Formats: sequence, C-alpha cells, structure tokens
Amino acid sequence: MLIELDKIHKHYGSVRANNGISLTVEPGLIHGILGENGAGKSTLMKILSGYTEKTSGKILVDGSEVQFEDPNHASRLGIGMLYQDPLDFPQLSVLENFILGQKSGIIDRKGYFRHIFEELAGDIDFSLQPDTLVKNLTIGERQQLGILRLLALGVKVLILDEPTTGISSMQKEGLFQALKELASAGKSIVLVSHKLEDIDAMCHTVTVLRQGVVTGEVNKPFNAEVLLKMMFGNPPVFLSRPGINPGKSVFVMDKVYASGGLSGLKNCCVEIRQREVIGLAGLEGSGQGVFLRTAAGLKQMSSGSIYVLNKKMNKKNHHVFKRAGVSFLPASRLEEGLIPGLNLAEHYVLQQNNKDFFLRRTKADERAKKIIKNFHIKGAPQLQVEHLSGGNQQRLLLSFLPIEPTILLLENPTRGLDVESVHWIWQYLHSYCERNASIVFSSSELDEILMFSDRVLVFFDGHIVKDVRTVETDINELGRAIAGKA
Repeated sequence: MLIELDKIHKHYGSVRANNGISLTVEPGLIHGILGENGAGKSTLMKILSGYTEKTSGKILVDGSEVQFEDPNHASRLGIGMLYQDPLDFPQLSVLENFILGQKSGIIDRKGYFRHIFEELAGDIDFSLQPDTLVKNLTIGERQQLGILRLLALGVKVLILDEPTTGISSMQKEGLFQALKELASAGKSIVLVSHKLEDIDAMCHTVTVLRQGVVTGEVNKPFNAEVLLKMMFGNPPVFLSRPGINPGKSVFVMDKVYASGGLSGLKNCCVEIRQREVIGLAGLEGSGQGVFLRTAAGLKQMSSGSIYVLNKKMNKKNHHVFKRAGVSFLPASRLEEGLIPGLNLAEHYVLQQNNKDFFLRRTKADERAKKIIKNFHIKGAPQLQVEHLSGGNQQRLLLSFLPIEPTILLLENPTRGLDVESVHWIWQYLHSYCERNASIVFSSSELDEILMFSDRVLVFFDGHIVKDVRTVETDINELGRAIAGKA
C-alpha cells in the first residue's frame, strides 16, 4: 500500500503542530519518522491513522485521496497505529481487550481469538498471558497487546510510535524481526522514534521533522551527526553534573514487603540521603514500580516500616506522604498525571489550594503563560493537554512539582523523549539537589541511569540485588545484575 501525505497542516490556535508536511511511505519498506519532542511526529501520525483531523492538505492511499472519519475508518482501509500511550480497558483481561474491535461471526469468539492471540504472540516472542487483567500489566506489556491487536486486524500500514520504550532487549529483538518480516511481505511500516540506534537498525528511509516542518529525508546508510543537525539545527551541548556530597538521611525502607506488578517487593531495605540521585534498574515488573508507589504512600506494604525524616509512615496515605515532602510523578502521563479534556490553564488552577468558589480565568491564563514560558512548553493556556507532544506533557507535569520537596519519586521521567528534552529535564531535576532534595527514578535505559544518577539500585524478582555508586560500576555489571546474575 502506497501512502502519500501532501502539504499536511494541523493548527491548534496559534500553535502550528504540522506546517505543510509532505512525505511518501512505500510498500515493503520501514520508514522512520525522527524529530525532537514537539516536532510534530505524533500529530502527523495521528492524522494518518484517523485519530486527529487535519487542518488542510491531502492523504492519498494508492493514488486516491481519502478523508478519514475516525481510526476505525482508517483501519478498514488498512492503516493502524500503536499510540505512545496505550489505548485499552484496564479492568478487562488481555484476551477481552484483544477481541475488542475484531470483526468475526464466529460463535465461540473467545476460543477462536485465544488461538489467534497465542499464535501471534508466539510469532513475535511476546509472553503475555491472555487471562491476565490489563490493569496488572506494565506499560511495555500493554504496548505489546496493542501491537498484537493491530496485527490481528490485518493492517497493511503499521504505524508504531516509540514502540521500543519500556520493553526488554529480547522483546525488542523479536519485535524488530517481526517488523522486518512484515515489510518483506509487502506491508508498509512507519516507525516513529527518538532513538537513533532504532532508526539505524530498522529503517530503509527516515524523514526528519523540526518545529512542524520536514528538514530532510535520508536513505540508509545514515549518518548520526547529519540526523542530529536536521533535528536540532546544531547538536546540543550538555554540561555534566558536578558531584554532590550526600547529606542527612531523609528516607528509610526497613524490610518492606508489598504486592503488585509481576513480583511485588520483597524484604526491601534502603536508605536515601539528601541530594542523592538514585536510579532504579531492572526488567519491567521486577519491583521498581511497586517500590516507587509504596515509597509515595500510593500502595500499602504488607509488612516492614517506612520512615520519612525519621517519622514512621506505616499505614499513612499518599496525602500524608505529600505533606512530608514526598512527590510522585507517574510514567503514564494521560492516565495518571494529566486530565484529558482540560486545558493547561485549568490544570494550573487545580494545582492551587484556592478555596474561593469563583475562579478568575484571566488570572489563570496569566499564570499559565508564565509557567509555559519558564518550562519551554510548546502550547497555549487554552490548549487541551492531550494535544501536547509527549515531551511537552512531561514538562507540564514537571511544572507541578513543589519548589522544595524532601524527595522526588519519578517513574520513567524521560520515557519516549528525544535527547535534547532528556538533558533539559535532567538539568532541571538536578537543580532540586542544590536545594537538598533527593531524587529516585526508574528507567529502562541503563545509559540514562549511569549518566544522571549517583547511585543505582538493581531490582530482580522483587529484591534489590545490587546497591552501588555509578562511579563504581558499568553497564556490563548492571546488565548481569538485571538478569539475576549479580
């Protein structure tokens, strides 16, 4: 299937998310879409998948112009997209979510689709269990479910928005092999990614976007420096963080057990001091997520003790933890962090402890404009948060953090972000350490952990199997610990 985008524009008020973008996706090829956050990649792909209506321009499928009414219309024409934020029903099982949207006259739907599901999952080495509730899956596993649903629909053009984020290296290898086989069979694959290594490993052609326009299109082999210049104008220069001496103890977990994820949390003992930046490493579901939510008071432990500033926090709820200076930032931006349908100004109003019955919109807009400028958010006060790029959603969430917290608990704070956004965020986060705050964050990227943290906790099967300073370890040692060979 040949896809042609001709002068696509998408405007949100004064914001030009796409500004005259033209490109062609050939059948049988893997086409990369590369660009910094806010460049317009996801918006363009949502237009192609029928999720978002374009302002102007043409979409041609095999030479014929089409007007998509919604994603179902696009999928009937053979175009499907895996979105960066999973679209599913957490209270239903994996199999029930898989069945949703499928068309079949077969009476024994579950038996039929169970067979299809297991066959597809086996083909691309996904280990999802069909009867597991989706609410118990990790983000990476929910992405896997989305991929399987698209394959079952028989799409001819498969769009994947940051598909390798949050999945293991083994799953990534299996996914890449499956995509190559699909392309060899004549399907068109569109891979949206900020990871140059993924583009280099997978793509035949890459189109680079910057500030809503195409800055170049390159065929393989790719030159990383050329691509970076297309993305940023000039490759960004980053300053390394000076070493900071830890201060007094601010947080202690003593023999904590808690349920959740794939393995829960088992006999967790850790002490965190002022100004420390601690990275949590491990395969998804190994305990990092349970650790962060238990440390934030969002999940109750089954045994053990937690202390914040020497105060025992057993059986205290999240609000008590917040008052003690513990702040939590979730990985799932639109499900836990933000409220779709509300604009930026309304989010800032919700952050205020304002007891007035009436709110002044002009005052809210003025405050929103100031924060938008300070955090370099590409948006406007009246723009709904779901229309922001992933990077700008993350900057918005960061702007909610208190000025002087005791400890920041961050779940994959740079998930799906480009290199420049990652370093901007870490420059901002490290400024908290100068005010004596501690930072604990999880990440699936070992390079990020080694670059930005002072200390690493490696989780395996719910246990902390390694607690080491970053200057005393390397990626190979951490990799062995993650695999349970510490």
